[in-house]
Amino acid sequence: MRLMPRCRDSYPSWILRTSITLLAGSTLTAGLQLDLTDPNSIKAAASNVAYNMMTFYTGNHTGDVPGNLPAPYYWWEAGAMFGALIDYYYYTNDSTYNDVVTEGMLWQVGPDNDFMTPNQTKTEGNDDQGFWAMAAMAAAEQKFPDPPADKPQWLALAQGVFNDQASRWDTQYCNGGLRWQIFTFNTGYDYKNSISNGCFFNLGARLAVYTGNDTYAQWAEKTFNWTQAVQLMDSNYHFYDGAHTTRNCSDINKLQWTYNPGVFLLGAANMYNYTNGSALWVERINGILNATSIFFQNDVMYEVACEPTNTCDTDNYSFKAYLSRWMAASIKYAPFINGTVMNLLQKSAAAAALQCSGGPNGQMCGQKWTAGATWDGTMGVGQQMSALEVIQGNLIAQVPIPVTNKTGGTSQGNAAAGGGSGSANPALSLNTITGKDKAGAGVLTTLVLISVIGGAWWMIA
Repeated sequence: MRLMPRCRDSYPSWILRTSITLLAGSTLTAGLQLDLTDPNSIKAAASNVAYNMMTFYTGNHTGDVPGNLPAPYYWWEAGAMFGALIDYYYYTNDSTYNDVVTEGMLWQVGPDNDFMTPNQTKTEGNDDQGFWAMAAMAAAEQKFPDPPADKPQWLALAQGVFNDQASRWDTQYCNGGLRWQIFTFNTGYDYKNSISNGCFFNLGARLAVYTGNDTYAQWAEKTFNWTQAVQLMDSNYHFYDGAHTTRNCSDINKLQWTYNPGVFLLGAANMYNYTNGSALWVERINGILNATSIFFQNDVMYEVACEPTNTCDTDNYSFKAYLSRWMAASIKYAPFINGTVMNLLQKSAAAAALQCSGGPNGQMCGQKWTAGATWDGTMGVGQQMSALEVIQGNLIAQVPIPVTNKTGGTSQGNAAAGGGSGSANPALSLNTITGKDKAGAGVLTTLVLISVIGGAWWMIA
């Protein structure tokens, strides 16, 4: 993804929706009405937010490309949005958007069924690819309807991305890790960041649980240990943005974003589950969860790196969606965090609902949940997705435990999926990882285009 501010020139047409239910214990004159004690109210609120989010989507319009969002949104955020809608079906059983999700996801799989689609690969980063893979993984875990038999399947898509990224593990600099960018010609190729490695860790841990293949768990453990050793995660479990290979990752950029602890938390919860309650993963889960306190004011989530200074960009507006998403999902794998997480989700959801009071229809969601019922003046896919995930996450106790291939999962896998059988770095061949099912490795394609990295680069101690 790109930390580059861009401005929206115009807004889509809006359709008014009927207001719904009440915020717990109070009557409001503005904001999305929500009663967190009533599952039907939560579902109705989620329906409202999802509907307004999809007014931004043009991929189902004649002449547009399925799976793409219009400018200023980058491709990765469309994958993240489909992940939110897969969650929406899981939480509400409302299939309104299922066909759109399936069409968009399958349109973007690429010729090797690994989300290396030709319309994006010139600027695609490991984190971008990872967000699409995690959406596919959620579809497998949550029994989202399987694609037609002659189309790529959710589990195999996630495996294909994992295999591609395993082939990119780079020990030339920083003793390991994934680079942010995939291709040498892109600005950011010399940067190793938490979110790219976090997506890989998250995906590996979840594949280990779903398939029972220890190869994935070994990669997940290796990635977590590397993140800790290189100090992208400090001793107090704060995750920092990244560091440059040109300095052997000695120049840690201490910018902190909500999605980094989120992506590692769900991976750690899966590893706790996979290891049958390992004390090490209990410690790591508690450490990560405790460290998220930096992202809460009075138990309401906020984006500490940009909200106070009004410098959030299009990407940043969506980041709270992922912390919300992964905190809720982690409960199913590590139930001992339920009390802590639900307190934060409930208070954040109530605050987010108050911010859904702007735009032409008076129901668009802003970003600053800490601002109360005074709409902050922003709206977009990220703001809607963030509100959607934190609201629907309050239904986590009402939904079944995610499935595996031994507990009712129907998605078909392919342990050798991805771009090819060769490794981009022979010294890092997956042959060094034991396990009866070896993950395949991708072959990197060289393309020519330069993308620009931007955004806020200030430090949080």
